[in-house]
Amino acid sequence: MSEKNGETKKSAVGSVIATVVLAAACGIGGWVGHEMWLKNQKPAEAVRPQMPSATVAVTNAQIRVYNLPEKFVAHAEAMQEVDLLPQVDGYIKEIKFKEGDIVKAGAVLYVLDDERYRAVVNQRKADLEAAEAEARRAERYWERMQKADSRGITQLECDNAEAGAEKAKASVLQAKANLVVAEYDLKKASVVAPISGQIGKTSAHVGDYVAPSKGALARIVQIDPIRVSFPLTDRAYVGWRAALKKGKAPDYRMRLLLPDGSEYAGEGKWDFDDNEMSKDTATIIMRLSFPNPDRLLVPNSYVTLLTDYKTPPKLPCIPQQSLFDLTGGSQGVWVLKDDGTVEQRVVEVREMSEGWCPVVSGLKEGEKVVVSGTGKLTSGMKVTVVAPTMNDDLDPNYKPPVKE
Repeated sequence: MSEKNGETKKSAVGSVIATVVLAAACGIGGWVGHEMWLKNQKPAEAVRPQMPSATVAVTNAQIRVYNLPEKFVAHAEAMQEVDLLPQVDGYIKEIKFKEGDIVKAGAVLYVLDDERYRAVVNQRKADLEAAEAEARRAERYWERMQKADSRGITQLECDNAEAGAEKAKASVLQAKANLVVAEYDLKKASVVAPISGQIGKTSAHVGDYVAPSKGALARIVQIDPIRVSFPLTDRAYVGWRAALKKGKAPDYRMRLLLPDGSEYAGEGKWDFDDNEMSKDTATIIMRLSFPNPDRLLVPNSYVTLLTDYKTPPKLPCIPQQSLFDLTGGSQGVWVLKDDGTVEQRVVEVREMSEGWCPVVSGLKEGEKVVVSGTGKLTSGMKVTVVAPTMNDDLDPNYKPPVKE
């Protein structure tokens, strides 16, 4: 029994040892196998985040003529205007015009009753003849006194004869002056037009008694050519004067829009600028001259002045819909780069002209700008480009009217 029990104990101990050895061998084998698997694996690559993409429509920046007119509220005024005042008094005998006529300078307009003035002229002529006769008599007497024997006349008689001759000459001069005044009054009994222009309503009629103190008979205004005035700001005026001094003043074209919105046919020429700046508005009045043969421009009416360039500049232009506002008041566009990504760029533009915005800085001719699909764009984003939908903003031949 003892031997048998001893053998049994040995057998159990051997089983335990075998189990431990097997477990150790399995652990070592698993560790070795895990290490070998790790060695056979490639290093894991870094996971790159995928950039979002967007679909956009683009168009090229085009070189276009920029000639957007600058607009001013302008005022038409007569080149010359005059009130017809009678220079002598009398009754109107005849009126030689129709109200509203175009009259020429020197034309007789009113004729006053001149009988009184003719009588005065005749009287002054008679006075002159009498004065000349007396002057001749006094001159002959003085000549005789000079030739007489000094022993037969006194010095007082000689002096009186000389004084009489001189006084007679003065009377002649006085009579001539009186005649000139009388003839002038007779001439002014006819009221003539001092300038050419359109005459208005008459304030007196045939049979009315008129005098210089009673006011004007009518008014004449020169309407062809006519003057158009407009205010220019002090800053613009200084810039214009500086350009003139440098000899680089732009060659402007001056046009007008009539009150009904139609464009006036004639072009204006520079007339003159005022000599004072308004302290209330900081503007100075500039004046232009326009031909007015059809009398479409009426003094004291208001028109719209359009000023643009005779030789306009050329600038890269983009559709207005490609622009967006940035913080700080500037404007920007999305530009498509050659690698298919977009970038945001700040641009300086002028006022839209013919549906396109001229770019002063920030963009070059031919660069592509995004016109639609800008809502989710970020700088560096890869985009898919599609053709834009044509409309007036993208049509290079679209030219909107100039009217207000």
